[in-house]
Amino acid sequence: MVKPGITTANIDAVAADFILSKGAYPAFKGYNGFPGNICVSINEELIHGIPGTREIRSGDIVSVDAGVKFKGMIGDAARTFTVGAVPQDVKGLVDSAKLAFEAACSVIKANIKVGDISYAIQSECEKNGYGVVRSYVGHGVGKSLHEPPEVPNFGKQGSGMTLPENCSLAIEPMITIGSERVKVLNDKWTVVTEDGLPCAHYENTVLVTSAGCEVLTE
Repeated sequence: MVKPGITTANIDAVAADFILSKGAYPAFKGYNGFPGNICVSINEELIHGIPGTREIRSGDIVSVDAGVKFKGMIGDAARTFTVGAVPQDVKGLVDSAKLAFEAACSVIKANIKVGDISYAIQSECEKNGYGVVRSYVGHGVGKSLHEPPEVPNFGKQGSGMTLPENCSLAIEPMITIGSERVKVLNDKWTVVTEDGLPCAHYENTVLVTSAGCEVLTE
């Protein structure tokens, strides 16, 4: 679906049909008044893009964020896709968001601190020269879409809450090609970079185990 000429509303409609066909429900629909079934964010839009008439163009990067409620539990995941040819630094941005998620997974296991995850994400992104968003963070997810603890994408090793075995977390690096500063548009949802430069978002729900973590949304 992510190709030139497709609107973000087109993607939203297909996603809703698919989710409902599986006996599940789009967890974002109506959440604090959010009007879409999923979030679709393009280029300078980081998160919470409301599906609508905006068309995807070649050279765009497009983040699709979906939450699904099934049998009383919620999974939350996001991907940023490249459309056609994009500049190398923008491709690197998209790749770095995924690598930051993988860096987080390499340290996650029961009894580590939240700050250990945060440090791993920040280190991976900043070594490649990308900005790490401070205003929005990962989080616990389970019976509700947002649960404790918050999981920042920046922080110090050994800080924060100790993670118990069998907790589930939404790990979601959110990074920029320029300044990490972001703002909310007048629609009260869409978060964009203040400098108008591209940004990327990569997210999965993971289960914390004694030996590491299990990715639940791949």
